Amino acid sequence: MTTTTFTLDGFRVKRNLGVVRGITVRSRSIFGTVGASLQTLVGGNITLFTELCEKTRGEAFEMMLRHAQEMGANAVIGVRYDATEVMQGVTEVLCYGTAIVAEPTG
Repeated sequence: MTTTTFTLDGFRVKRNLGVVRGITVRSRSIFGTVGASLQTLVGGNITLFTELCEKTRGEAFEMMLRHAQEMGANAVIGVRYDATEVMQGVTEVLCYGTAIVAEPTG
C-alpha cells in the first residue's frame, strides 16, 4: 500500500520503520533528443520525453518499494518525488516516503 498522505483509511500505524527511497539517474540519448526536438516543431505533448519521465519515475518508485519491503514494511506513507538536474541532460529522480507496518483498525 502506498499513499501521499500520512494516514491510511481503515489502518493504523503499528510500527514506523523510517525513510525509504529509490533513486535513479537518467540521461537523454542523442536519438531521443533529436526526436523530441522534431516533436517540438509540431507542438503538443513531447511523447519521447513523457515516456522517459514516466519510465524513470516508475523505476524510482519500484526501487522505493523494494527498499520498504527489505525493511519489513507493508505500506509507505507520505510518498513524494523530487528531481534534480545533476548536469546538462542528466537528471536524478528520487522517490521517497515513510515505511510503516500497518494493521487494520477494525
